[in-house]
Amino acid sequence: MTVPAPHDDAREPLRPLLARIWREYLSRHKPAFFASMLLAGVSGGLTALLLKFLEPAIDLLFGQHQGPVTIWKTVTIPADKVLIAIPLFIIVVAVIRSLSMAGQAALVNRLGHGIVGDIQKQLFSGMIRADLSRLRSQHSGTFVSSVLFDANLVREAFTSGVVNYTQNALMLLGVIVAMGFIDLPLTLIVLLGVPVVSWIIRRFGKKSRKAARGAMVETEALSSALMENLDGVRVIKIENREAAEEARVSTVIDRRQRHVIKGADSRAFSGPASDIVAYGVVAAVMAYAGWSASQGEMTVGAFASFIGMLLLAGQALRQVTNLTTVLSEGFTAARRLFAALDIEPEIREASNAAQVAPGPVTVALEQVSFAYRADEDGSAPTLSDVSLHVAPGETIALVGPSGGGKSTILSLLPRFYDVTAGQVTLNGRDIRELSLSSLRDHIALVTQEPFLFDDTIAGNIAYGRPGATAKDIVEAARAAAAHDFVAALPDGYATRVGEAGARLSGGQRQRIAIARAFLKDAPILLLDEATSALDTESEALVQAALERLMDGRATLMIAHRLSTVKNADRIYVVDGGRVVEEGTHDALVARGGLYARLARQQSLDSDPEALPGFDTLPPLAELPDETGA
Repeated sequence: MTVPAPHDDAREPLRPLLARIWREYLSRHKPAFFASMLLAGVSGGLTALLLKFLEPAIDLLFGQHQGPVTIWKTVTIPADKVLIAIPLFIIVVAVIRSLSMAGQAALVNRLGHGIVGDIQKQLFSGMIRADLSRLRSQHSGTFVSSVLFDANLVREAFTSGVVNYTQNALMLLGVIVAMGFIDLPLTLIVLLGVPVVSWIIRRFGKKSRKAARGAMVETEALSSALMENLDGVRVIKIENREAAEEARVSTVIDRRQRHVIKGADSRAFSGPASDIVAYGVVAAVMAYAGWSASQGEMTVGAFASFIGMLLLAGQALRQVTNLTTVLSEGFTAARRLFAALDIEPEIREASNAAQVAPGPVTVALEQVSFAYRADEDGSAPTLSDVSLHVAPGETIALVGPSGGGKSTILSLLPRFYDVTAGQVTLNGRDIRELSLSSLRDHIALVTQEPFLFDDTIAGNIAYGRPGATAKDIVEAARAAAAHDFVAALPDGYATRVGEAGARLSGGQRQRIAIARAFLKDAPILLLDEATSALDTESEALVQAALERLMDGRATLMIAHRLSTVKNADRIYVVDGGRVVEEGTHDALVARGGLYARLARQQSLDSDPEALPGFDTLPPLAELPDETGA
């Protein structure tokens, strides 16, 4: 008998998928996998053997057999020991079968959760090492769904599914063989139901796969909605949108439930549909067995044993049918997982990547152009022909209207993105020729809204230098004007900051981030609106800490408040992706261009009308809002 195989109608061939699953996951757990398969075969075979013992036992009980008993045409039991031997054999076989099933379950649990762990580690590694462009184009809920939902589908399919499928398939084959020994014509009648059951498996399997794909999509949507609501809970509450968000998430849950229920129905209905065929076969068997018994060709024991095996075959076939659906869902999830894992990052190291030499660093952008969607026709470049440089100990500032490309320039330096034309250099060497870890070790970044991990203050300060001593951490905190408020906390540096640093104020979070940069002691410092979100008192403390941090480093800063860049060595005015002005504060104000307009809007000079060029500028009311970052 040929056991119906799991059917998958996806376009991709099944064999390469199975080979990859074996290579990347199952082969790492060979002993557990093969041992569980062996135990599955043993328990299946022993189940058939138990039913085979029913024939001589029942015949003896009803007095239809006298003399020695021959089992499987190989083992003969003397007549005087039959009543003791057969019950004893049944007990021994039952104990061995139970131990095999328990061992199989333990191995499958270990194997399955080991595979889930492997998949989740791979997914997280792929996420954390992915390009920023990919992470920003794909909602984080997609990753959460894959880690929690798809990985478990694969586990279920290729551990419990494979092992139990094998066990029930072997049991089914063993039972059919045993039935053939009892009555071959009767067994051939049973096999007439196999094509019908195969059709049922394929039909319900197709519905289950469709439901699984829909459930995966809606699980992503649900994960995204939940994370979005948690991140935006303040906006939701202030705008009184709780009811609207409840309705939106409820809609997503309902859509997901419809797919989940369809999949569960497919699994639930496939078994009863197979049962209809099975009971039809049972009816045919009973009719034939009645006729055979009337002819004296079948004993009560043989009939009872055959019926028991037939019922067991029906149960095994039902399990095979259900497990086929589980395997199909696993194949669908595996394809999705591999599609995500196979995306190669665009930001890669050269095979012969060099290390950045220790010491001071000079940074330069040489005729740099960049587009976020460079592969799409007609997409406007974010940067065009930008050139600038900063030497050790120099501070340059990037100012200009919102959307001009300032933050993009900072993102190019640590290779969060790669230029589409021109080059970014460190000490005259293209950064694409450098090791990524070495490059980023030489850069410290302080942003407008610094991110803190839900860890201790000490752990957050030492995040970029895990081996830092307690003394190093305290010194960095002192330099960042953070030590006093940290020391005043009940747990001091052991205080946990909460999710994203929620237990600290904005100014405190910023000073922790600056302490982290002090401790890293990188020769390049990037400041992205580091003081724009702070109150006056906090800004004064943070600005003083930043000035200490900038000392001796090559510093590139983006500023919203021009008062913070007046003392920069050079100011680059970026507008429309181009550097439109360059110079010191005084020189740019005297030039009367875009920078002078920005300075006038912010009233940086007590007597702006006296500045050259200001008499030709239009009134402030007619100027565009160009003070954004």
